[in-house]
Parts: sequence; structure tokens; C-alpha cells
Amino acid sequence: MQRPAVLLRLVALSLVTAVAATGCSGDDGPSIVVYNAQHEQLLEEIAPLFTKQTGIKVELRSGDDAELSAQLVQEGDASPADVFLTENSPAMSAVERAGLLAPLDPAALEPIPAQYRPESGLWTGFVARSTVLVYNPDLISESELPSSILDLAKPEYAGKVSFSPTGADFQAIVAAVLDLEGEDATREWLAGLKANGTVYDGNNVVLESVNAGESAIGIEYHYYWYRDHKESGENSDNSSLYFFGDQDPGAFLSISGAGVLKSSDHADDAQKFVAFLTSEEGQQALADSYALEYPLNPAVSLDPSVKPLSELQPPAIDISDLDGATVIALMTEAGFL
Repeated sequence: MQRPAVLLRLVALSLVTAVAATGCSGDDGPSIVVYNAQHEQLLEEIAPLFTKQTGIKVELRSGDDAELSAQLVQEGDASPADVFLTENSPAMSAVERAGLLAPLDPAALEPIPAQYRPESGLWTGFVARSTVLVYNPDLISESELPSSILDLAKPEYAGKVSFSPTGADFQAIVAAVLDLEGEDATREWLAGLKANGTVYDGNNVVLESVNAGESAIGIEYHYYWYRDHKESGENSDNSSLYFFGDQDPGAFLSISGAGVLKSSDHADDAQKFVAFLTSEEGQQALADSYALEYPLNPAVSLDPSVKPLSELQPPAIDISDLDGATVIALMTEAGFL
């Protein structure tokens, strides 16, 4: 009768041993711990290049934006993290507001234009993704698409819109609407989307639904379509992309952030890692990766098949002002979370 308890203790002991082994990973050389909310595959491509250049090993602990941001705030000065990477900027802003970030070295900041990093100098953007509509031309023509993403809440788009509200991507888009339009307008927009839209779990599923003709329009970021188109086109050949202009909220450019934790025991090495991400070498590696996100160092360009960053017309937003907490409250109120 005691065997289950014994087994549980053995499992717990093995987990403790594994954690201890992980914690000793830097015994044979310098290492840093990166809390990574960016795409895991992307950092698994980039981190070894940094290690090859510097000899500094990188331990990735991956999760989503909200999860890792909340974990850092909870851990405070006791966090084992040296670097925090986000997919979207609201999570980084939350950690910045908690006073957990150290000023970045000029080597990390200077390669990135000022509009892609906060005035505080506590973190920097390193890649970006543009909000777009993916649409099925068999179901809706380009001329019928809205001039503003806010128009998707209008009755004429009932039953035509799809999106994935539980992910950090869509929540960052809502944060941009909130910053630009205010709380009441954002609440009204979410209510309209709730009435008009179909909810899917994941942006790739949104892409598939539009391509298959299940939905006329999908809200997502540019790289989902471009990436599928480049790989096979299986889930994108029947669809097209539509970029909003005129600094509309629908032209929002979401910035992935990188920061060094003030509590880091390996601050110099952590600073070197962020500087590598923003350097021409690191940015070129990001541009050459599978991800197809926009590098932010002007010395580097993305694949020419992707609409150039210079042609986008995003709204002017202070990326440290995006309010993830209010977004969560509004989306919960609207019944999305």
C-alpha cells in the first residue's frame, strides 16, 4: 500500500537532482540563464552563435510572455534569470515597472533606432512583427476590406472575422488599440469583435481557417503568412495579406524586447548577449532565420519577399506605455479570457 508514496518520493528526488544538475551547468565555463518568451526555435538557432563567438553558454528557459513576466515579478531579486526576452513589449514593460531591469550598455542600445526602445534605456527592441489581415479573395475582395482595424467591429463584418484572443500576439494588438483609442473605445471594439468573430486557438489555425474558406478575414502578424508561403504554401496559397496604413491601430508594429535583470550574477555576460542580439551579426542571423520577423538594426534587411519595414506606416506608440494588465481585464470582461 505504500508503493505509490515511495514512487512519488523517487520522482521528486529525481526532479530535484535534475534541477541541481541544470544549476551547475556553468561550472565548466561562463553561462547565463535567459528567460525566453520569444519563439523557442529562433533562440535555439541564435544562442549557439553567441556561444561560439564568446564562449558564454546560454541556458534557455522558455515560456510565454505573461507567464515569464509574472514569474520574474514574483521571484524579484531572487530570480536566477540574467536576461529576459519577450515576444511582445507589454510583458517587458511590466518587468520594467517592477524595477527589475538594469540599464543596458550603449553597445546594446545604439544599433537600434530610438523609436524601438524606451527612453529609460532599461531594455531594447531587437525584432518586430507587423499586424496584418490575412484574407481569402474568394470570400472577400481587397476593396471590401476595412480602412481601419476598428471597423471590424461593425455589423457588415459579422461572421467574417477570425482571431486567436488567448495568445500574447492578439493581446499586444489590443494594447495598441487601448493606447491609441482609450478604454471605452477598446471595450466597444472588443464587444463588436465578440459579436462578429470566430475564435480559434492559435494564429496558425487562424491562417488555416482563412485559407480553407472557413473565415473571410483573420487578424494576426505578418510572419505567419510569409513563413508558410516560403515553406510550402499549404496553408496560405488561397489567401493574401493586407497591411493597414496611415498609422492606424491595425498597422501596429509589435516589438520583441531584450533586457538584463538587475539581480543578475553575470551582468557583464548578460550585457554581451543583448549587445549580440542588436549587433549587425546578430541581427543578420535573425534575418536569415526561419522566423521572418523584422530585424531592427538599420544595417540589416529581411528577405526581399517580405514587405520592407521602411514601407510600413505604424502608429507612434511609446512601447513602455502598453498596458497589459488593463488589456487582460478588458478581454476578460468581454468574455475572451
